[in-house]
Amino acid sequence: MTFYIGIEGGGTRSTAVVLDADGAALTRVEGEAGLVSAADPLAAARTLIAVARQALAAAGRPAPADALCCALAGVGRAAAREPLAMALRSAGIARHVKLVTDAEGAMHDAFGDGPGILVIAGTGSVAWARSEDGRTSRAGGWGMLLGDEGSGYGMAIAALRAVAQAVDGRGTPTVLVERIVGVVGCGTPQELIPWAARAGKGTVAELAPHVVDAARKDEVARDIVADAAGQIVRHAEALFERLRPWTEPPALALGGGLIAPGRPFRAVVIEALRSTEIEVRVLDRTVDGANGAASLARAMLAGA
Repeated sequence: MTFYIGIEGGGTRSTAVVLDADGAALTRVEGEAGLVSAADPLAAARTLIAVARQALAAAGRPAPADALCCALAGVGRAAAREPLAMALRSAGIARHVKLVTDAEGAMHDAFGDGPGILVIAGTGSVAWARSEDGRTSRAGGWGMLLGDEGSGYGMAIAALRAVAQAVDGRGTPTVLVERIVGVVGCGTPQELIPWAARAGKGTVAELAPHVVDAARKDEVARDIVADAAGQIVRHAEALFERLRPWTEPPALALGGGLIAPGRPFRAVVIEALRSTEIEVRVLDRTVDGANGAASLARAMLAGA
């Protein structure tokens, strides 16, 4: 009985898909965040092992699977990737294990082996692209201290700073003060200090949709959202220019919890794209990184 597992792990959740020998999906389950921390890469192993076992149980398949591919945020560095891969192999979940970045899983789902530009904006942000002649390149993905521009985390941190400045009288008054204090359950704005110190990256990023909603009637929120959209567009612009020439407008996939189809920030980003000189074709469908990872697991044994 041949079957494969693909896992997409990000800063908010992990998703596992099990495929049968023909590539048909048997089940899909969600687990805790699967982000790989540079400080402690093995911490993600417990989450990935748990969600893989949960997926196998839901599919009615015993371990080990024939192949497992995990597409994970933060796994681009060898120092993080190698010990995590060893931990997954030791768990006996699959006979063959492969780790790729979350963007690589999403790229495979969006474009297969063809050209295109992918921008992911969820808890964090990163962009990948493949040219018409097969060259690949990345922009962003520098993590929450050095990057994550245009992400949920980046937008939320900007909003929290705007709240602090408004309370002090150093910034423009904004409805974000009342909105964010209420959302996180603080009694006063000052209580945001210990809340932010305790909150993980994913928890902070969950404030982003509230910022997007507030932008409909608040100038400060509107500026934060517009800046975030501009940052997303700049990711795409950088890769468009770097991987020239294009004989036709490349496909642009927008993925992640902030800019997937149906998400309100997506429309803001698409509008910002119209003000640039790059010509792209925005894909309408959802990019499924877990499905891309599962397809990569299947390709491991197919020799593709």
